[in-house]
Amino acid sequence: MKILVSDKLADEALEILRKEAEVDYFEPSPEELLNIIEKYDAIIVRSRTKVTAEVIERAKNLKVIGRAGVGVDNIDVKKATEKGIPVVNAPRGSTHSVAELVFAHMLSLARHLTYADRSLREGRWEKKSLKGIELQGKTLGIIGFGRIGREVWKLAKAFDMKCLAYDPYASEESIRETGAEPSTMEKLLKNSDFITIHAMLTEETRHMISDEQFEMMKPSAYIINCARGGIIDEKALYNALKDGKIAGAALDVFETEPPGESPLFEFENTSFTPHLGASTVEAQIRAGTTTAEQVLKVLKGEKPDFIVNPEVL
Repeated sequence: MKILVSDKLADEALEILRKEAEVDYFEPSPEELLNIIEKYDAIIVRSRTKVTAEVIERAKNLKVIGRAGVGVDNIDVKKATEKGIPVVNAPRGSTHSVAELVFAHMLSLARHLTYADRSLREGRWEKKSLKGIELQGKTLGIIGFGRIGREVWKLAKAFDMKCLAYDPYASEESIRETGAEPSTMEKLLKNSDFITIHAMLTEETRHMISDEQFEMMKPSAYIINCARGGIIDEKALYNALKDGKIAGAALDVFETEPPGESPLFEFENTSFTPHLGASTVEAQIRAGTTTAEQVLKVLKGEKPDFIVNPEVL
């Protein structure tokens, strides 16, 4: 068995793979990948490598594609499915890490931490103008109430927050069991003090938050996106911030990554990170080892635990 690991992977994951297969570990360019992919039985990627339809067409021996993380928008799952190639991932690897980053951003917005840090370093003491708000008693709106959304709510309980949860794929009963209140999107937008997004990027969710949605929000509301860039329409977000339609925003993900000189950077009531949701030591080990185990299961003819396209089995 020959496996290509084309993005950075935890040493613990590489060790698992090397015990059972021949592993090539380097970062090929898109052109190089097209030229070498036919040699491999499996490929493991993170978010850098794009496993396009053309790559899959040239992968004559490919038996499985592994994504060391949750999202698979850099993999042409439709083409993989057409070719009968399983796509496996690690949906639980970054759950805690992303949830904690949401709270880091939420606290940063509530207490103006980004601006306060910068202004102090620049020699200013702006204590009187940096009055913040508490999270206690505030309503948290969670869009997408899956693993990460529920983990965020678990943390929010410790801050004595209330929760409105919107997820068309989750039953109202399963939401209520957590202590959250099932909600429509409109009710959530109109009544939440903080809004956090935990949905996949699909054609259905692209620009799900745009001008119409910002019009519904409280002028005192904050929005956080640590899910996928493109779910929030960044032009609409810019206008909402410029016109004071919301109190602030935090983004870990962007429509284009890296975002370059984004006009959003001109606002002080914001908090930004460069797609760090899964960037913790613990999350990378979990995601890497889980994906390695899933890929080896497929190569050995076993059923994987986490598969994106189960119809190929």
